[in-house]
Amino acid sequence: MITIGQLAGYIGVSTKTIRVYHDKGLLPEPGRDASGYRRYGANDAIDLIKIRTLAEAGVPLARIRALRSATGEEFQQALREIDDDLAARIRRLRKTQGRLRRLAAGQLTPLPPEVGVHLENLAGWGFTPRWVDLQRDLWILVFATHPDRAGALFQDQAEMLAEPELRRLFLDYDHAHDLDADDPRIDGLARRIVEATRERYGSGELPQMGAATEIPALIQSTVNAASPAWQRLDTLIRARLDA
Repeated sequence: MITIGQLAGYIGVSTKTIRVYHDKGLLPEPGRDASGYRRYGANDAIDLIKIRTLAEAGVPLARIRALRSATGEEFQQALREIDDDLAARIRRLRKTQGRLRRLAAGQLTPLPPEVGVHLENLAGWGFTPRWVDLQRDLWILVFATHPDRAGALFQDQAEMLAEPELRRLFLDYDHAHDLDADDPRIDGLARRIVEATRERYGSGELPQMGAATEIPALIQSTVNAASPAWQRLDTLIRARLDA
């Protein structure tokens, strides 16, 4: 028979914790001996190990108390459920740890890997850092707000940029950022974009330029806000596509 202090030291908890377990009805409180000390035996140590293990697994004390009256089969089933919950928590924590490590490495973009590769390609193709940053921010918005459709839209743009002639249009669009809104080169660029768009999509819905959907509107409104020249370019493109 051992004292509460010896039991606490052996199991690795505080005496205060043991007293809380007594108050919560988790661990029966033994009577006192002739010297006035409460004495604990092997069964108390085993019970305390069970309680501590379940508590450390995140099981609420109320459920631990209820498990004291469970049958052997019920207890084993409860342990399997607790183990499944713990495994799920571990997976979530590992994902969080991965995000934390990417944050520490400066990798802040919550985008699919293929989008990250695409953004790196943009820089290699001669797009300005401003354009690459804008594309990153736009894809973050699109994947966050329309995850069910973002992948298809991204694939469409990636395929376009894989074609040198279409990529030239995007590069010219990028470099038009600093032009005056009334620069005649904007009219010529708008005409070329409309021709390429009609050639790619025909007379059907134009997912990139003319479709009345939320995603193109989200993208284009953000692009237009960045440059008066881009805003006029969009106005010309829409007018010619509608015509």
